[in-house]
Amino acid sequence: MAVVMDGHTNGTNGSCSKPCEPLTDYCIPDYILNPDSEQVLVDQAPCCPVVVFINSRSGGQLGSSLIKTYRELLNKAQVFDLSEEAPEKVLHRLYCNFEKLKSNGDPIAFQIQSNLRLIVAGGDGTASWLLGVVSDLKLSHPPPIATVPLGTGNNLPFSFGWGKKNPTTDQEAVKSFLGQVKKAREMNIDSWHIIMRMRAPQEGPCEPIAPLELPHSLHAFHRVSGSDSLNMEGYHTYRGGFWNYFSMGMDAQVSYEFHSERKRNPEKFKNQRTNQSTYAKLGLKQGWFAASLTHPSSRNIAQLAKVRIMKRPGGQWEELKIPRSIRSIVCLNLPSFSGGLNPWGTPGTRKVQERDLTAPFVDDGLIEVVGFRDAWHGLVLLAPNGHGTRLAQAHRIRFEFHKGAAEHTFMRIDGEPWKQPLPKDDDTVVVEISHLRQVTMLASDPCKSKSVNDPSSPMCCSNHDDDERNSLEDEDEWEEGRKKFGAADTFKFPDEVDVAHLS
Repeated sequence: MAVVMDGHTNGTNGSCSKPCEPLTDYCIPDYILNPDSEQVLVDQAPCCPVVVFINSRSGGQLGSSLIKTYRELLNKAQVFDLSEEAPEKVLHRLYCNFEKLKSNGDPIAFQIQSNLRLIVAGGDGTASWLLGVVSDLKLSHPPPIATVPLGTGNNLPFSFGWGKKNPTTDQEAVKSFLGQVKKAREMNIDSWHIIMRMRAPQEGPCEPIAPLELPHSLHAFHRVSGSDSLNMEGYHTYRGGFWNYFSMGMDAQVSYEFHSERKRNPEKFKNQRTNQSTYAKLGLKQGWFAASLTHPSSRNIAQLAKVRIMKRPGGQWEELKIPRSIRSIVCLNLPSFSGGLNPWGTPGTRKVQERDLTAPFVDDGLIEVVGFRDAWHGLVLLAPNGHGTRLAQAHRIRFEFHKGAAEHTFMRIDGEPWKQPLPKDDDTVVVEISHLRQVTMLASDPCKSKSVNDPSSPMCCSNHDDDERNSLEDEDEWEEGRKKFGAADTFKFPDEVDVAHLS
């Protein structure tokens, strides 16, 4: 039986659910998606096949509405609700079927796999979840990923030109977005491995405490198993990964309270604007705007831990001096934080020459380390050339916590926070971040992220006098003072699949 992908068939056997001729560019036949479906003949493969993952719980009611629209326009079987099926299971099934069909000489399967693009709609945590799964697959040609902003901050979509406002969910809006996906260019970004190790405490917990429900990104931050090569007897070891940022301190504390409140009262979080307003109110309530009065100095970063960095691969570890007033530290990979702000900015010529700093690139194997004193310090990012306290650029960074410095601290990976207990009698608690590998994103214009390999990306701005003046306080303060992720840890190909073609 031949099924022609011309948009005029509306049965259940591998075509769009409505007559939608332009969208045949994106529709994938059923037999590709479902190994149990009867194989059919298809005259032509779609030029831009997509698999869509949507978090129905994101964006108030927008997630559910978006699923409905995508399923109206595409094959329902290529649109997945992440609250019902995890992406690792979907991609495991799909790529195993690709190999089976290609071994049987199916050219359509080969073309669809070669041109496949993924779309993920949700918050930054949801996008990071999918990125972790794709990274774990270690495919020779992993599918590039486009992100739909359905969260509160939407730093990942904003960094790659997909906007930061929650989208409309009508058919025309979705068609427009699919058109952008087809025209989007591929862009590699660094991924980062994070490991935390501490002695097994004699009493008290040390497991990460999520805000009432484990966030998706923490699927990739968990305690390693006893058989894992990173496991050490007598110690608890955790590992994970991120693409946008890792932060520790008071900003993560505010984020933790926001997520806890949303879990307690989901009816109050119906849209992006309300969420942002609530976030600001919680920042006030938590004392982020009057941190010097409300935040114990023992939780300031310098009092909490010693920080060491390795600037380049194979280099030496060196201590990084942290100003004593810094209450929040951010290790940033992308030029977007807290809903589109750029804490690093672009260093002026003097900074480049004196401190060996460059503009932030998403694929240079370096992470930008920025500090903040309080929320008022963060507001400087709204000014032209505003930025936080630039601390360093590094290939690896290590936090060695002082014994008994605090009972706990707050940490955050790509927008998803947790409360981290710290054993009182342990002087070996360590968090280390290192460069892992790269994943491929889809970028649309205007794209905030810059590649070090792009000749149009400047290494620095030649004359940023405002930047120099805004940085004087930073200088004064300075004078004072990889294994894998785990999001798809159980990913295994069946014995009958030849994995040599995959990686």
